[in-house]
Amino acid sequence: MVSLLVIVFNFNAGAKHIQMTSGIHLIIYSTNVEADKAFFRDVLKFTSVDIGNGWLIFGLPPSELAVHPSSENNHHEIFLMCDDIKAFGRKMKRHRIACSEIEQQRWGSLIQLTLPGGGNLGVYQPNHARPKPMKLATKSKLNSPAKGKKRARSSKAILKKTKRK
Repeated sequence: MVSLLVIVFNFNAGAKHIQMTSGIHLIIYSTNVEADKAFFRDVLKFTSVDIGNGWLIFGLPPSELAVHPSSENNHHEIFLMCDDIKAFGRKMKRHRIACSEIEQQRWGSLIQLTLPGGGNLGVYQPNHARPKPMKLATKSKLNSPAKGKKRARSSKAILKKTKRK
């Protein structure tokens, strides 16, 4: 199950919006973890970091989130996106990854691939408008005062000034 809620608050009038989240962590459950990790690492060339004992966390390209109506909650789907679904399908076939035929949808061209571990994953070439990726505020920007406002002195600076008197 993957759940996500992105909320953007405006803490200061005149300040830029501050993101309350810094990314998305997706989990794919697999009955053959090593084969599926090798697929993402070796075939799709996702970057990764080993956080210990071979536990890989993969970097992801820009993403987007859509909310669809449903008669039930807690149903989520993961789709990879590509710029050329035909080329993607050919590459998967060269790597002996089973793929469905291309299916034309109102929102894009879709294939389903079978991961080496047996799970299915959708991949599509969108034909809809895509949002610009969110730009994350850096810590220095988060601590910056709103335009035209002075930065409050730190408690250490106030203590030093008090001791000098």
